[in-house]
Amino acid sequence: MAASVGPGTRTKTKKKHFVPQRVKVLKSADPLLAVLGWGINHQVSELSQVPQPVMLLPDDFKASSKVKVNNHLFNRENLPSHFKFKEYCPQVFRNLRERFNIDDQDYQISLTRSPPTYETEGGGGRFLMSYDKTLVIKEISSEDVADVHNLLSHYHQYIVKCHGTTLLPQFLGMYRVSVDNEDSYMLVMRNMFSHRLTVHRKYDLKGSLVSREASDKEKGKDLPTLKDIDFLNMNQKVYVSEEAKKDFMEKLKRDVEFLVQLKIMGYSLLLGIHDVARAEQEEEEEEEVKEEEEDGEGEPGGVASVGSYGTSPEGIGSYLNSHKPLGPGDFDPYIDVYAIKSAENSPQKEVYFMGLIDILTQYDAKKKAAHAAKTVKHGAGAEISTVHPDQYAKRFLDFVTNVFA
Repeated sequence: MAASVGPGTRTKTKKKHFVPQRVKVLKSADPLLAVLGWGINHQVSELSQVPQPVMLLPDDFKASSKVKVNNHLFNRENLPSHFKFKEYCPQVFRNLRERFNIDDQDYQISLTRSPPTYETEGGGGRFLMSYDKTLVIKEISSEDVADVHNLLSHYHQYIVKCHGTTLLPQFLGMYRVSVDNEDSYMLVMRNMFSHRLTVHRKYDLKGSLVSREASDKEKGKDLPTLKDIDFLNMNQKVYVSEEAKKDFMEKLKRDVEFLVQLKIMGYSLLLGIHDVARAEQEEEEEEEVKEEEEDGEGEPGGVASVGSYGTSPEGIGSYLNSHKPLGPGDFDPYIDVYAIKSAENSPQKEVYFMGLIDILTQYDAKKKAAHAAKTVKHGAGAEISTVHPDQYAKRFLDFVTNVFA
């Protein structure tokens, strides 16, 4: 049913249906997460009944699917009595999942078998992590939803062209959850970090040195997000082989070129570092604690936490999807797609996770105003983070080239 949405707006193709509840319900104390789980279960099941189109049409990039539930009797202990769920561009995101080698059923299981958990607040909203740590769900604004819509056809075209081999975020689904007349918007992406290798240090790098140092409050966290100045002050380097560096930089330059064409800036390189020796030590210490607990209680130890070594048989990070048993510092490149091993001759054995984040900011009036204000404050030649997209890209690539040893 095509429905006009007010004067001057584009016509949107929408399916709206009222459904009795049949879908299994995720048990969650948080009504928002319960509805998100219900909605994803419902939508993936519905979509599996619809054949994949031979090619995506312009209307697919404007389409959405909505469900409204008045839930008086069924599962009242788990779900609110009234809620709405909307999936944006279902066919487009299904196609993207396929191009990123993510099976819809695995996607569904990873998001709904157990509720996702809230991670720390990011700069631009709250983040949730799927229970098996393979997917990240970012709470976004309605403006971000509009930005994703504006970007989506270019993004999809680019993913087709590069055969899904990119350092850009992997956008896998976008939803609106309405509970108690309050709308929440969610964007699902692949986790850039590993579902099983712990990240011991992380950096958000923009290539700017103005206001690019983590606050003392941030540095006090267990895993602070460090920035460009911290990276330089700590003499941090990334030790990878020449071949791995060449491959990475080629991908990065191609991705950044795509962002420049769309006048996008403000993006960062997210860098996570897994220290293999430290992880082995931590694991030994955990084993000792477990043994002591077992001796004390005379009870067998609990099962390994799901996701730590891919112990679940299903979902994206499952051992059925893994191509080999994994030892310390090993990863499956089909699952940990952003991971790179340190070079043989590096000072310590590490695994690096590197990808581009925050790619929704276009160089618009707000950015121009911020640039003018910062230029007045810091002087025209200062390294500020709001510059023109071309300048931003050049400065960014120069900085990232120098992160390698």
